Amino acid sequence: MRSKFKQYGFWGVIQMVINLFRTKLLFKNARIIRFPIDIRGRRFIHINKGFTTGVGCRIEAYPDTDRKVLFFGNNFQMNDYVHITAMKSVSIGNNVLLASKIYISDCSHGSYAGDENDSHPDSIPHDRPLHAKPIVIEDNVWLGEFVSVLPGVTIGRGTIVGANSVVSKDLPPYVIAVGTPAKAIKVFNHETKKWEKI
Repeated sequence: MRSKFKQYGFWGVIQMVINLFRTKLLFKNARIIRFPIDIRGRRFIHINKGFTTGVGCRIEAYPDTDRKVLFFGNNFQMNDYVHITAMKSVSIGNNVLLASKIYISDCSHGSYAGDENDSHPDSIPHDRPLHAKPIVIEDNVWLGEFVSVLPGVTIGRGTIVGANSVVSKDLPPYVIAVGTPAKAIKVFNHETKKWEKI
């Protein structure tokens, strides 16, 4: 307990105890939720054991059917001011770590795929039909500060995405990816047990 006072200070420990009490009242599987937090569509969200958040997070689920669409694996941890939205499906694996100020959404106002369903730029953005594609974030993924994950993306197991990156296409397992759009720059070699440049 002494180390907690050293780490958080007296008032920080008091706040942590209050957050822990509120967490157990609301989400029995969660480890700790730091308030304030904005959770919308709670009945469409599945939270597993060890769920942890920072402050100021926004989690929302707006399915077009009556089913769960946002899934968090075991030991999921996100830091401050993370925003996650699910309409079709956002599935986040076990032991995933999110830094602060991350945006993950499987939907957008309108479609911009270059086909007959495209939204017209003169239409009001808010009135454009929502368009969604599932997101999968596999086990042991780590997303850095200010990462954005866009609809239709799969991020493979053990992958690391560097700060300020925009993930607009699938990333394979066991790579380090950076940039806009995020591209793999290193891959983990399982034989040598080292990260190697691509």
